[in-house]
Amino acid sequence: MSKQVLIVTGDGAEVLEVYYPYYRLLEEGYEAVIASPAKKVLHTVVHDFVDGWETYTEKPAHLLPSHIAFADVNPSDYIGLVIPGGRAPEYIRSNESLPGIIQHFLDADKPVGAICHGAQVFAALKDKSYFEGRTLTAYSACRLDVEQLGATYAADTLHVDGNLISGHAWPDLPGFMREFILKLKSTQ
Repeated sequence: MSKQVLIVTGDGAEVLEVYYPYYRLLEEGYEAVIASPAKKVLHTVVHDFVDGWETYTEKPAHLLPSHIAFADVNPSDYIGLVIPGGRAPEYIRSNESLPGIIQHFLDADKPVGAICHGAQVFAALKDKSYFEGRTLTAYSACRLDVEQLGATYAADTLHVDGNLISGHAWPDLPGFMREFILKLKSTQ
């Protein structure tokens, strides 16, 4: 059985939400494959909270080579999907190849982890029935995105609903990855 896990992202991804899952998966013996709209070197960003600001700040972070373009992904080669947040989800969701990738993981009931703004990519699916009766969490500014999917927004910073593992933001990565890896192991 494959031990490949797909990470879908793009420019503007929150650096911790890409690198932490990537290295954590490698540590557990999985092959982590980073996919983006085009195979290229991605520009990640650091989001942080500053006293006096009502939202987060953003600064450039590390460069990150992707391994494969969305159009070249065969989702059946992968046992799980991680969707990091940052600004990447708001634009990768319009890529014509991404809905089929996401739909495969949901149809096959494979583990899907979405953190922070990652839940925004689910808007790419025409069929929102995947989320009816489901509960997800995301960064608080994405509450409306989650509710527009037909899902219930959980205020918890970490939530597991069947094969869907969701988290608020990068401070929740330890629990998010613990639950995602437990779900991967339980499906093998």
